[in-house]
Amino acid sequence: MGDSDKELGPSQTAPDLSKPYDEDSVERQLEELDVVAEKKLVRKLDLYLIPVVMLLYLLSFLDRVNIGNARLYKMETDLGLVDNQFQIAVSILFVTYILSELPSNLVLKKLRPSRWIAFITTAWGIIATLTGIVQSYAGLIVCRLFLGAVEGGLFPGMAIYLTFFYTKRELALRIGYLFVSAALAGACGGLLAFAIGHMQGLEGQNGWRWIMILEGLPTFVLGIATWWILPDTPESAYFLNGEERKLAAYRLTRQTGYTKKAVEFHWADVRKGLKDWKMWAFCFAQFGSDTMLYGYSTFLPTIIKGINPTASTALVQVLTIPCYALGAITYLVVAHFSDKQQKRGLYTVLLGLISIVGYAMLLSDSSSGVHYAGCFLVAMGLYVCVGLPLAWLPTNSPRYGKRTTATGLQLSLGNCSGIMAPFLYPTKEGPRYIKGHAVSLAMVAWACLCYAFMWFWFARINAKRARGEEDHLIEGMSDEEVAELGDDSPRFVYTI
Repeated sequence: MGDSDKELGPSQTAPDLSKPYDEDSVERQLEELDVVAEKKLVRKLDLYLIPVVMLLYLLSFLDRVNIGNARLYKMETDLGLVDNQFQIAVSILFVTYILSELPSNLVLKKLRPSRWIAFITTAWGIIATLTGIVQSYAGLIVCRLFLGAVEGGLFPGMAIYLTFFYTKRELALRIGYLFVSAALAGACGGLLAFAIGHMQGLEGQNGWRWIMILEGLPTFVLGIATWWILPDTPESAYFLNGEERKLAAYRLTRQTGYTKKAVEFHWADVRKGLKDWKMWAFCFAQFGSDTMLYGYSTFLPTIIKGINPTASTALVQVLTIPCYALGAITYLVVAHFSDKQQKRGLYTVLLGLISIVGYAMLLSDSSSGVHYAGCFLVAMGLYVCVGLPLAWLPTNSPRYGKRTTATGLQLSLGNCSGIMAPFLYPTKEGPRYIKGHAVSLAMVAWACLCYAFMWFWFARINAKRARGEEDHLIEGMSDEEVAELGDDSPRFVYTI
């Protein structure tokens, strides 16, 4: 944007971005800006931010679920695990993970995103690496508890962090990149573990230890680098020039419900969020869809092994890749249209129903081909049903304090399913795993019902506000006072 004449159309003149910020003229200035300039800015944000965000979440997901692959390389034997101790070790991480999500979000802005995210990433990298040298069940439990405590703040923090740079019309796709990272971690984690597993016996150690150590070290390095490569706000982005920084900040102000006070943290907004039934509805729905996420991503190799008992470990890992790839591609396509049309409920419910059909196929007394096809259908809806609501709720919470509370709590309650999910697919119930598939189907159906209701409710409120039926609530109030109401304002239009 150094040469503004090249960025503006022939009939446009560049707004004077050097003047002091004038809240009354922001809307007019933005309308005058060439869309090409804004698209160029978004591409630049994508180039510098998204790779870092994706890599952070990829390593986070990998370090969290690699215990499932480590199990195949004598982990239980070395640590003397019996009965359901392995399942307990998997699920107990989510206790501290859940407890840390909301507090982490509340301190994110105060401690600066680059510093806080760098700290928690470095910390979990150290813990993940040291998990490879534990000698007992007790040591494994301690590592998993600490891992959950520091890792829990990453995803909710990333979801809020992206709102500092992207508008609500861009958010679903960018959050979608996080789920692409999860899909890559799921697809590549097994193959990476298989490759590292060939170090079995090196230095007298079994392969599971090398898996933990070699997959934890890159996280430690990235955590240190994050301190310098992740900007806190558009104004502090080192890769933007002066005009681009102003444009990046200005364009966020055109969103409905924006005020100078709304972007600041206020405890009153936190309390208001905790009393909002809409937020709790999203939280309980997230629990349902996250049951599918953790059950599927942790036990897909187990499910496929049950479908094809004669398959080798390497073949099982290879067969998981197309499922994850389809899930990731489906989400990116759906997120693109969801952002463009500003429709969240339609796609969330529709793709959730496809996952339900997939689980029904897995439950059916059919051939192995039908069961494997069911894995693909589950994957198609997996990331959409989990991910779109994480863009849906914050876009309907314009005040920062309420938004960060909503996202933190949404993920906290959703991730409670991670405690339950490891017990859905016990080895003794293979190869069909009827209980695991049935519970997952029921929980996805519950999520779809909740989201369908919210879709209907938001549309109904928008219609009432368009007819002026809530205007009496703001009689005698100034425009500034109305804007400070956030999503309670009759002028606020919910994303449906």
